[in-house]
Amino acid sequence: MTRFNKKKQTIWTYENGNPQRRKDILAAEEPLELLLRARDKQQTVAITMRTPGNDYELAAGFLYTEGILLHKDEISGMTYCVDGNQQEYNSLRVQLAADSMPELKQLERHFFTNSACGVCGAAMLDDIAERNLPSLPAGPFVNPALITSLPEKLREGQDLFETTGGLHAAALFDPQGNLLALREDVGRHNALDKLIGWGLLNDEIPFHNKVLMVSGRASYELLQKSFSAGIPVFCAVSAPSSLAVEFAERFGITLIGFLRGQRFNVYANAQRMQAGEPVFSN
Repeated sequence: MTRFNKKKQTIWTYENGNPQRRKDILAAEEPLELLLRARDKQQTVAITMRTPGNDYELAAGFLYTEGILLHKDEISGMTYCVDGNQQEYNSLRVQLAADSMPELKQLERHFFTNSACGVCGAAMLDDIAERNLPSLPAGPFVNPALITSLPEKLREGQDLFETTGGLHAAALFDPQGNLLALREDVGRHNALDKLIGWGLLNDEIPFHNKVLMVSGRASYELLQKSFSAGIPVFCAVSAPSSLAVEFAERFGITLIGFLRGQRFNVYANAQRMQAGEPVFSN
């Protein structure tokens, strides 16, 4: 198995109808199996397609945002599985400090099936409310000029995107617009899990007084993960879904979409927007 996050590929390029062979660089995509182990008990909790790299952060962030783990001290170690003498970088074991496995029923929401009762958005929001996560702070109060500066800073920090053009990103900023951390992945949920995992493993959670910027659209899943990490301001390049807006309204997230150039829309909790002169320096 490989841990490279990009790969070379020979392709044909057509320009004005004329073919030409050249080398292209692709973003790597490989499966990662996440296993939980408590003493002699072990269980697979997820299999996700991801870009190799920052796998420990991905595991920690996923387990945290799903409510399986609440503190990094609940993890005693993480290691890739070994098959004989072969290191299998696509299977990661999370060793728990506890002697018993945690409750895993919350993962059932990842496996929707048809049923007579069905599943609705309101029930999913109620499920988050039952986790009794802390409320978000009133701030930070951000200037529109700060918000419109974020897309360029996001792109400048996307090293892999510059060479492959095929990755999502999640970036964390302070109220002055300084980039604190950025993670990339073929999956936008994985990019955010990696960012949140970085925060958990470095004692930066909750992300109060921070601003999140993501490539792509704002979905319910991304809002749920952001709320779990205590993020009060969520910015997206593209549109939010209706359930993402409902989530933001209910749990107090300032939700910004269609953030492009000097224009953006605020879909929920505009009270954190602050008019006037920019509060940051370039």
